[in-house]
Amino acid sequence: MKLLKSATLILLLSVSGCSLFGGDEKAQAEAKAEPAKIDVKVTQAWLDEYEPRLREALKESKFELERRENVLVVTAPVDYSFNPDRPSMLMPVTLGPFSRVAKLVEGDTKTGVLVLGHADSSGEAKANMTLSEDRAKAVAAIFRLSGLQRDRLMLKGVGSDMPRAANDSKEGRSLNRRVEVILTPQETLVALVARYSQPAPAGDAAQPTKVAQVVAADQAK
Repeated sequence: MKLLKSATLILLLSVSGCSLFGGDEKAQAEAKAEPAKIDVKVTQAWLDEYEPRLREALKESKFELERRENVLVVTAPVDYSFNPDRPSMLMPVTLGPFSRVAKLVEGDTKTGVLVLGHADSSGEAKANMTLSEDRAKAVAAIFRLSGLQRDRLMLKGVGSDMPRAANDSKEGRSLNRRVEVILTPQETLVALVARYSQPAPAGDAAQPTKVAQVVAADQAK
């Protein structure tokens, strides 16, 4: 059962703070500035161009590609992508698909990439957060090695805070263990960060259901 299908990026941005940007001061300043408007025509043209190219790059892998309102999301299941004995180490079978995706965007200065690491709810929350960030770092390293500049690459570990399914079954936990690579024009990504990274009211931080309602209202406009 999918719980947060179309709101994944928005939920993260609403609770992440500036840690998405690492030490890049320019990107942090852009995110804190007056929220920019998304150029829908440019964004949709980018999605139209990149969606078939990404599908070709991911062909014959177990990765999923989903087109959402303003982004393309590549989902890599952990059980297929990471070494079970070394949970933050990528399996060799994943290097080809990830490298092909990185190649597509490495020379395109107009494209931004956000890598999100996820865990299921087994174990301690702190350990899950660390593990999910390590997974995001492992995938982001492929993009860095491919030459993607730091100001166009962001990463975040979110632990078990953004499940795709209920954690009360083996199948659900498997779905929740994943890494998502979110791609969109850089200006669109910055605009989304600026729009949805405003501090939550006291006591409301990390309440995804309320954020999801805001997203649904925004998308209905």
